Amino acid sequence: MKRAFLTLIVLVLALSVCGVAFASGGSEGGKPVAKGAKIKIGLSFSDFATERWPVEQALLTKLGYDKGAQVISQVANHDEKLQNDQIENMVLQGVNALIIVAENGDSAATAAAAAHDAGVKVIAYDRLIKTPKIDAYISFDNTEVGRQQAQGVLKVKNSGNFVLLGGSPTDNNAILFRNGQMEILKPLIDKGQIKIVADQWVENWEPSNATKTMENILTAINNKVDAVVASNDGTALGALQAMQAQGLAGKVPISGQDATAPGCKSIVEGGLTVTVFKDVRKLSPLAIDLAIDLVNGVKTGPVGQLKMYNLADLTLNNKLTGQVPFYQLPVVQVDKNNVYDVVIKSGFQKYDDVYRDIPESKRPPKP
Repeated sequence: MKRAFLTLIVLVLALSVCGVAFASGGSEGGKPVAKGAKIKIGLSFSDFATERWPVEQALLTKLGYDKGAQVISQVANHDEKLQNDQIENMVLQGVNALIIVAENGDSAATAAAAAHDAGVKVIAYDRLIKTPKIDAYISFDNTEVGRQQAQGVLKVKNSGNFVLLGGSPTDNNAILFRNGQMEILKPLIDKGQIKIVADQWVENWEPSNATKTMENILTAINNKVDAVVASNDGTALGALQAMQAQGLAGKVPISGQDATAPGCKSIVEGGLTVTVFKDVRKLSPLAIDLAIDLVNGVKTGPVGQLKMYNLADLTLNNKLTGQVPFYQLPVVQVDKNNVYDVVIKSGFQKYDDVYRDIPESKRPPKP
């Protein structure tokens, strides 16, 4: 008994000398953080081909450093296995938290769960990782995104031949967008007012893939299309390229998403009809604050606002069980009537980027 007590004293002293301290909250605080050391946050991105990801990578890195954290980053270039390997490597490098934009919400679950089991706080950023072994999922109301896309197109054309151009089938958000779109379109389909003449997914959300897909669709339907519901700005602009070659751009309404600079520019030029604004400026700070608070075991603030959602409801897959803590942000429909007020005046996109090449007489004043 005496020897055991002495051993315990020696262990406590050793830990003190080494400067190891656990974040407040006990075992819920995650991996041990060396006393006086910075929290280390790992960023895992599916790709940088999607316009928003390199922008948010830079923002997340800056925000992390501003909060006193160390930030390391990896990009998987659409390679699911590579992303899992990179996540595993960041865990070995001693990250305390991971913020993951998953290439594939199913395959990323393995690495995310392993990291979680190792004591790392795991945040699924914008895209759901399909495992209950994550500490937070932060995104937007993705079903509402789909509703807004369909409604924006229907304001211009509410009958005829419709093309559905979805995103990457490996991205759970693409499924939720489609679900929201169909909530709005199905009643009109059932009435025979709308006919879906093509329904395709765009691998990796790549605009070039969208162009090829749309070219094939237009050939198959002899250009007889009245509206296109596309799931983001990149796929919409890719489809517009194919439509332009057939003299259809600007004549056939088409939706997008993300309120990118090229997307908003296309709106003011009369190409893209509607986009959906998701203010990622709120998502990135939320991710960093959550990462730090989760590591430190904080229960208030953003952590306290997480709500439990069933995986089955978030994925539309009744076979998935378990719950994840979810923080959901609102979205705004944007068209030519409010793009200036919503996107430009808020500073989300630069005036000159959107109104470049627009005659000065047709521009609104600079904010």
